Amino acid sequence: MPDYTGDVTQGGPPAVRDLPALTITKVSVGPADNNAYLLRSKSTGAQVLIDAANEAPTLLALVPDGLRAVITTHQHGDHWQALEAVVAATAARTHAGRADAEGIPVTTDVPVDDGDVLRFDDIELTAIHLVGHTPGSIALLYRDPTGTPHLFTGDCLFPGGVGGTFGNKEAFDSLYEGVVTKIFDRLPDETWVYPGHGKDTTLGAERPQLEEWRARGW
Repeated sequence: MPDYTGDVTQGGPPAVRDLPALTITKVSVGPADNNAYLLRSKSTGAQVLIDAANEAPTLLALVPDGLRAVITTHQHGDHWQALEAVVAATAARTHAGRADAEGIPVTTDVPVDDGDVLRFDDIELTAIHLVGHTPGSIALLYRDPTGTPHLFTGDCLFPGGVGGTFGNKEAFDSLYEGVVTKIFDRLPDETWVYPGHGKDTTLGAERPQLEEWRARGW
């Protein structure tokens, strides 16, 4: 299998990352170049989708059987366009940050709070609540028992900055503080970051820019 880079294009093939206990499949869907991530346990076959963003047929083709859950990182519409169709086809249970659940027009079966551990057989994802891009955005941390942590950040952290806060200084301060104290202060540089749009990064690549982000305010 070619080395995983995380580079995908809308309409192009998925990128597949092979970890010791988990397979991560990344695909770009929809006009906003949204990333969706399928996590599959190697030992049990349990499957979890992060952000049913768009193009339900593309997402369903990744999961021919047994989708256990769909986790929506936040309430913005480009991250749930395919949610209703994917849930109808698979009967997967839905998860989202508690403060964003009302903004998602598909019932959230499991409201998620900061620090909650979501378990699907041997897949364990720790929720990190980050306020600023939306009130209830969550990042999801997978701690590989044999190596690098893997962090799915939705629209809260990208290469080159935190997520958009639409000119609202209070929202930026909240998101920046949350990203620094809950992510950069707790996780090592090798932590791999899977954002809601575009290319992947690592915390080590972004850490030197933190003060620049604070100074510019976005």
